[in-house]
Formats: sequence, structure tokens, C-alpha cells
Amino acid sequence: MRDHLAASDPGLLRLTAGLRTVGSVALTLAVLASLGADVPHLVAGAITAMVATFAVREKQRDRQALTLALGLPVALASLTLGAVLNSRVVLGDLVFVLVIFGAVYGRRFGDRGTALGLIAFQIYFVSLFVGATVPALPMLYGVLGVAFLCSAVVRFVVVPQTPEGVLDRLRQAFRARLAQLVAAQTELLDAGPDDVQKALEHVRAGTARLHETALMIQGRLEDGTSDPSVARLLQRRIADAEVTAERLGVLVLTARSTERATTLTLHLSGAPLPSGGHLPVRDEATDTLRRDLAALRLLVLRPVAENRGTASAVMRNRLLGYREEENLPPASPAVRDVFRGVGEAARAVLGLRIALDGPQDDTDDSPSTARSREELDAEDAAIAGAEEQDQETSTLTGLDRPTTRTAVQVSVGSALAMVGGEFLSAQRWYWAVLTCWIVFINTASTGEILVKGSRRLVGTVLGVCAGIALAGLVGHHTWTAFALVLLCLFAMFYTAPLSYTLMSFFVTAALGLLYTLLHTYSPSVLVLRVAETALGAACGVIAAAVVLPVRTARRTDELLVTVLERLGEVTDEAVAQLSGGDPADLLDRARELDQALSDLRAAVQPLTHPVTPLRNRRNTARYVLALLETCAYHARSLAATAELLPTHPSIAADPRLRRAGRRVVDNIAAIAARIAQPADEEPGEEVPVRTGPSIASLLGPDVGPRYGRVTDRVLRHLQRLDEAVVGLARPLHVPVVTPEDQGRPRADARR
Repeated sequence: MRDHLAASDPGLLRLTAGLRTVGSVALTLAVLASLGADVPHLVAGAITAMVATFAVREKQRDRQALTLALGLPVALASLTLGAVLNSRVVLGDLVFVLVIFGAVYGRRFGDRGTALGLIAFQIYFVSLFVGATVPALPMLYGVLGVAFLCSAVVRFVVVPQTPEGVLDRLRQAFRARLAQLVAAQTELLDAGPDDVQKALEHVRAGTARLHETALMIQGRLEDGTSDPSVARLLQRRIADAEVTAERLGVLVLTARSTERATTLTLHLSGAPLPSGGHLPVRDEATDTLRRDLAALRLLVLRPVAENRGTASAVMRNRLLGYREEENLPPASPAVRDVFRGVGEAARAVLGLRIALDGPQDDTDDSPSTARSREELDAEDAAIAGAEEQDQETSTLTGLDRPTTRTAVQVSVGSALAMVGGEFLSAQRWYWAVLTCWIVFINTASTGEILVKGSRRLVGTVLGVCAGIALAGLVGHHTWTAFALVLLCLFAMFYTAPLSYTLMSFFVTAALGLLYTLLHTYSPSVLVLRVAETALGAACGVIAAAVVLPVRTARRTDELLVTVLERLGEVTDEAVAQLSGGDPADLLDRARELDQALSDLRAAVQPLTHPVTPLRNRRNTARYVLALLETCAYHARSLAATAELLPTHPSIAADPRLRRAGRRVVDNIAAIAARIAQPADEEPGEEVPVRTGPSIASLLGPDVGPRYGRVTDRVLRHLQRLDEAVVGLARPLHVPVVTPEDQGRPRADARR
């Protein structure tokens, strides 16, 4: 159960967010109730405690404390403005728009600016919600002070969270998800003809979840470790385990078929299986393989402290022995490849265990295990001497800066929502403004805002139904209503990263209970909330589409170019290092590629949404994403292999690789240049994507069965990357020139 919880909520971040918020609100309610506060002040305190808790997102405790301390005067100022301008409609609306602009613009100053802006906006909203007036300000100041103090107590005392603790829990989550992926691969090996598609979907989901956890660890390494060399070591071990686990999935899929599987099959949902499937079968080799996959999963899950006796050492030695050709059991070539993959995965797990659990007893090591340890020790020494590289900084200014552009858009949309909301309700127009504000958070294009607005509307409609039912059950039982509000708050924060619709559902259900507490509840009030939500979402979409618009196509093109540029950098530097060039920080480059691909995946959601009417465009977007995932996997594998170069005895630099990899890098640059060209610009000289002979043949006629000093795995990754890049050119309408076309005139080639 512990491993399942760790895998379902990496780092326990969602659980911590829910407990902190509920704890802050509950403590605030208890303190205010003991002081004799009435229900409106209880509601104001509860909302303020919630805002003070979720607004602060910094990782270091000292920075959290400073931001929370600065948030109190900002909240007091915002509350004062709301109370003073409560009766001045026009002036109050103008000031509210200015508060909204400043709150969004503050995001350019990082997490602290984002937190203070969020506090300013939400507390102004609280003043409208409880109808704050100037005579009531002294009491409300006290309520805000209590709420911020309770939030600090829960954050730093009751539910403490340190960067080191979060990183440790994320590492546990990576272990648990890696074990789940190995279990899914075993299920795929055993699946019959009717169950193989379902088993393959489990492997795809497990691969994606493992990659998500690796990215989360990458984002916490700097704050969670005190020594940069320790951070780099852990980064390297995580990358090794991820690459070998994904490769093992491809090998298992190949073992089921008479043809070699491609990585695209693991990333494209609904992709056809390789033809000629003949597993599952029962023979000695496959029975041994099933046993060893189960042993690999056990090796992943068990920390060093739980290994007693010699059984674990025997199991580890057997798995690592598959790295040696003479230890492979008699079987078909595809099944023998799976055993090799198990051996490489066991080596990655051994490195991961050493990085996470420290030195281990090596008295029972076999020769294969001893060699693996020597390789890992040599890598550790090389990593410890690596130098850090400077990070790039953005040079955008003015309206080109996303925070400035979004601030203008939100301000215009909020002004529209105020006007429209006044026509719907002179008392509760602010719900439309809140929706308009929220749909702009973490969005960057019109399409993203449309998708988020629709999800919020669906969640609100469902929440209204739940709110009506709960309000009818609770009646005027104050503390029962507050208890249900706390449950809704916990569910809201626990489900927020999973489903925006669910989060909106729980928010609206909680509001129905709050209106009951304030004696302003009626079904018509919740129906009005649906109308205000729809209006706010519509105003947000209109503002995004009219004011400094960022079209979904433009946004995705920009991110696609970034992904291609990162892909080209990783491939070029990895090939250069494998060719004997200077070492580079390839792991950081690979993670930059992964982050760029993650941003692109989020941006294309409007195109890949199941209800989109543009079916052909949706299929093309999914196919392009799957090809990019495939390219990223092979680039990560090249980078991981190049990092082994100084220490691995079976990998040596080969200068011929530079010529072989040049075509791949040039083709990536050609596609990026074509996508980066504005649609309204006169097309210049197009550089086509060029195909040709296999990568191995480019090395020259003296390449032997093991490709001389270059492992066959490096060439295979280069070949697959070359094929994936050429496949990427076709859906993106980049001309492809074959060897036969290259001898013809250019016009013929383009036709």
C-alpha cells in the first residue's frame, strides 16, 4: 500500500497540499470560533487561510516564510481597497481591474511575485464575497492576521515539508513506478491475443508515468541536494534507469513478434502491434525470463536495508550476468535480446540503489557484478569532476513578454466580465471575473483557454447539482457544513493536478455550503453561478482571441521549433562526444528536451482533445507527438551512452560517427527552419530533408559485426532517430529528397 500511494502521488505533493489547506482552514475556524467570531468572519477567515496556504509555492522554507510575511500587508491593503470602494461601483471596478493587471504582471518576478499577486486578487474577492465595509475593517484585519498565522503554523509545524524530504519521496515514487512498469512488461509478455492491446496500454501508461516522475525529480534536484555532484549523480542514475526500462519494453514487444518493434509503438496510442505475434509460449527460456522479470521488480522495490541473507545477492548476480554473452540461455535472438535488456536494467537498478541507499556489501559479488560496480564507481568519479553550465535567460521585453501580454488580456477580459456580470447580478458579478482570471492561469493560447473554460463550466454545472443536494441535507447545521467544506477543499486540492473538471466540481459544491452558512443560499443562486461561470469563460476566450492573440497554431509552432532545436542540440553534442569531441553536459541538455516536449504536449491539448471537430488535425498532432517522443527516447539513449564513454570499457570514440550523424542533425535543422518560417512570409530557398543509406553503411566498408569500436546500440539509436526524423517531415509538409531525387533538377525533386 505504501508503494501504491507513493506511485499514485509522487512526492506526496497532492496529499500534502490537501492536508495543509484543510489543516490551515480548520485551525483558523477553531481559533476564530473560540474568540466568538460570527459566520461571515468564519467564512472570511477560512477563505483567507486557504489562499495564504496554496499561494506560496516556493521550495525553501526561509523563502516561504518571507513570502508569507509579505503577503499579510498585501492582503490588508487589498481588503482595505475592497471595503473602501465597495459602494463606489465605477471606481471600484477600475481599481479591481488594476489589481488584476498587477497580480498577473507580478508573475514575471517569479514564485514570490506570483504568490503576492494571487493573494492581492483573492483577498479583494473575499471583500466582495463577505460584503466588507469600512466599519468592519478592524475585525476583518484581525481575522486575516489569525488566518495567516494559522497557515504558518500548519505549514512549518503541523505539516512540514522540506526540499530534501520531497526529493526523498520522489525517489521512492520513481522506484515504485519503475516496479509497476516492469510488472506491466511482464503482463505484456504473458498476454494472450485478446489481452495484448490492453497490456500494451498499461506499458505505455507506465512508461509515461515513469518519465513524469523523472522530470519531477529533475526539478527538485537543485533544492533537494546540498552538493552539485550528488545531484548530478542522482540525475544520471535516474536517466539510466528510465532509458533501460523503456528499452526493455521495446525488447519485450519485439520478443512477441516476428519483426522488430519500434519505439513509436510505445508512444502512439492505438498504434498497431508488430505482425506475427507468437508469444506467449511456455518453454524453459521464456519461463526463466518471466522469473527474472519478477526478480528485477523485486530488486527495484527492496531497499538495501531489507536485504538479508544471500538470496538477494544471488538474484542480483544472476541478472547482472546476462550482460555477458556466455551467460545468456539458449533461445531465439529476440528472447536473448530481452535477457540482455534485463541485464542492462539490473545494472541501472544497481546504480540507482547505490545512489539512493549508499554503499552496499560486495562480499557475495560475482565477477559480472564486480565489473558492473567498477564501471559505476568510474562513472561516479567522472560525474564528481564535471562542471556546471550557466542557464539561458529570456530576452523578451514589452508586450512580447508572456506575463505582460497575459496581464493585458486578463484585464480586458475581466472588464468585459464585470460589465456582463452586472447585467446578470448586481451582487454576484464577481464570479464572472473570478472565472475569467482562472482560465488564464497556466495557459498561453486561445485554444488552451477555450479547453480550460469548458472544463470549468462542466465542473461547475455538476458542482451545482451536488451543492443543491448538500445544502438540502445540511440545512442550518453550521459545523456540519464546515466539515463538508473541509472535505471538499481536501478533494479539490488532491484532484487539482489530475482533473480541472473535478477541481471545479468540488469548488462549486463547497460554495453551495458556504452560501448556506451565510443564509444566502437558494437554487437560483447556484444556477446564477453557472451563468456567471459561462460568461467569465466566454469573456476570457474573447479577450484571448482579440487582444494580443496567441493562436494555438502559432503557440504550438513556437514550442515545436524549441523541441526540434533541443533535439538537434542533444543529438549533435552526443554524436560529437561519441566521435571523440569534448565532453558536454548531455544530461541537462536531455532534460531540457524533455521539458520542451512536455510544454508542447500541454499546448496541443486543444488539438488532441477527444471532442475536437478537426479529426484529421487531431490524428496528425497525436502522430507528430508520438514521433517526437520516439526521437527524444533515442536522443536520451545517445546522450546516456555518450556519458559512459570515459568509463565504459566496451564503448570507445569513433571519429566516423560524426559524418554518420551529420545527416540526422541537418534534417532536424531543416524541419525546424521550415516550421519557424512565418506563414505570411515569402518562402525562400527550402532545405529539404534528405534520406539515404543506413547509418551503419556511412561508417565505411570496414564495419564488422560489432561495428569496430562502436557498439551496435549506438548505431541502432542513430538509425531509428534518422527514420523518425524523416517520418516527422511528411506530416509537417517538409519536402523529402531521396537518393534517386538528388541527381535530378531541384524542381523535379520538389514535385
